[in-house]
Amino acid sequence: MKSLTRLAATASIAILALNAPQALSAELLPKADPASVGFSAERLARIGTRLKADSEAGTIPGAVVLVAREGKIAYFEAFGVQDPQTKAKMTRDSIFRMYSMTKPIVTVAAMMQVEEGRYHVSDPVARFIPSFGKVQVGVEKPPAEAGGKPTLELVAPRRAMSVQDLMRHSSGITYGFFGVGAVKAMYGEVLNGDPDNAEFAERIAKLPLAYQPGTVWDYSHSTDILGRVVEVVDKKSLYNSLNDRLLKPLGMKDTAFYVTDAAKQGRVAEPFPDDRSLGGGVEFFDPRKSGKFEGGGGGLTGTAMDYARFLQMLVDGGAQNGKRYLSPKILAYMTSDHMGTGVTPGPYYLPGPGYGFGLGFGVRTAAGVSADPGSVGDYYWGGAGGTYFWVDPKEKMFVVFMMQSPKQRLTYRAAMRDMVYAAMTK
Repeated sequence: MKSLTRLAATASIAILALNAPQALSAELLPKADPASVGFSAERLARIGTRLKADSEAGTIPGAVVLVAREGKIAYFEAFGVQDPQTKAKMTRDSIFRMYSMTKPIVTVAAMMQVEEGRYHVSDPVARFIPSFGKVQVGVEKPPAEAGGKPTLELVAPRRAMSVQDLMRHSSGITYGFFGVGAVKAMYGEVLNGDPDNAEFAERIAKLPLAYQPGTVWDYSHSTDILGRVVEVVDKKSLYNSLNDRLLKPLGMKDTAFYVTDAAKQGRVAEPFPDDRSLGGGVEFFDPRKSGKFEGGGGGLTGTAMDYARFLQMLVDGGAQNGKRYLSPKILAYMTSDHMGTGVTPGPYYLPGPGYGFGLGFGVRTAAGVSADPGSVGDYYWGGAGGTYFWVDPKEKMFVVFMMQSPKQRLTYRAAMRDMVYAAMTK
């Protein structure tokens, strides 16, 4: 089995509404009667009816759902079991492997560095990790004759890979756990062992790129490399940088790369024993066992409330409790579509129809087109283990859905969208 322990599988056009920040209490955002923030309590209850029935039927172990609007919680409930083996009940403070929901947090931390004038998003990655100055692009050539094997030609990049490329998955870096081709196959063992972030970046720099930088959106280790950039600039580990910049000041006390506190380990949510595969030979990692790798692309664990604190800061235009993390203008820039006319969707374009991609988020560009309801300018992302969130700035709303079931992740992402919007009364 491949030891790719920190991978993810499987964002706003309009400027965010700049309301006065809503204060966080010591433990929770303020709770509101659903009707006071434009929801039908009866219709929100349908979410619980569905999740309770599905957990009892053994479709999913359990889940936690948090719906907030106008800075207040309209719905926050836990269902089913936290661990199918022990039958421990799911709780609102259960800890989940968030996988790719790590990416937005790391990208926000990087943009905080940009705001400080430490670098510009157009700067080459090689400025921070010199070995990326020698990276080449792999071009697979068809066999010269019938029955022959394709060949891989290495060519120079037409331009340097930029930090912006890392943020929007247009770097040419790829993942090795899905898709076909000689280059993707070379990425399959890149996380064997337990490299630290510096060693991991060197491993990636020795591999060819799957595409020319700035040309194709391809889901990738890009945010892992962005995490290394954050480390180099801040001169500290990625966790310490994230903790100083976001986790500690926002009160995200249960968010970390590893659950090393024995008192918290009993709160880690688990999938069914036969639903631990993320695909491509990648299995759920055990966050109770600490390691050196701090994957910026998929390594964080945390609770629904912790992630809600992060999202409320975004809804409030980059500020929370009197502290500013991002300028509202920079946040609006991040949550705008960065695909433009130059970056084309690759064969596995995860944002989906009706969505572009910003810096760390999928961004809705059309009211229709997508199979899911939403507003132009809403932004989202999810994790391979079953977690999901979206922010709808137009509605001053966000939703956090936490579950550990790779097989069911797409089903429940769609269901949450349908049921939350169906519960809105205004």
